[in-house]
Amino acid sequence: MRFIFSLILVLLPSSELLPPLNRSVIVYVDRVIGTKVGAGECWDLAAMALDYADAFHDRSSEKTLYIFGKVVNPETTVIYPGDIIQMKNVKLQYKKDNGLYTESMDHHTAIVYKVNGKGDFEIAHQNTSFSGRTVGKSALRLHDVKSGKLTFYRPISK
Repeated sequence: MRFIFSLILVLLPSSELLPPLNRSVIVYVDRVIGTKVGAGECWDLAAMALDYADAFHDRSSEKTLYIFGKVVNPETTVIYPGDIIQMKNVKLQYKKDNGLYTESMDHHTAIVYKVNGKGDFEIAHQNTSFSGRTVGKSALRLHDVKSGKLTFYRPISK
C-alpha cells in the first residue's frame, strides 16, 4: 500500500507570523490607541506593552530603563510589528504636501506598529506634537533620519 502526502502551503496573515511577544505588544497597542497610557510619557507605552506581554523590562536603574529587550539591527534583521525603537538626538527630514519638514526627537520611545517595507514603518507612540499625551500613529522612514541614533529592540521573555 502506498501513501501519497501532499504539502499544502497556507499563507498566513502577517500577524500570524509575528513572534508571540511581539503579537502581544501589538494587541496591547490596539487596545490603547487614542488613550493616555501611564503618565503619558513616551516610554510608558513601551513599558506597559511589555508588561501586558509578560516580557522583560529592567526598571532597576536609569541606565536600564530604556532597554526594551534584545537589540536588533534593521539592516541585517527583519523588523516586526511590536519591536520597540529608542531614539536619541534624532533629526528627521522629509517632504510632504510640497513642503520640507524637519522633526527632532532628543529622547523618544516608539513601538513599530506596522512594517510597510524595509526601513518604512508606521509607529505608535505618545507624548508627541500631533497626538499629545495619547497614543497615536505616524510614519517613520529610515531614509528620512538625517542624524542621531535609533536602537531597535525585540521583546524577550522574562
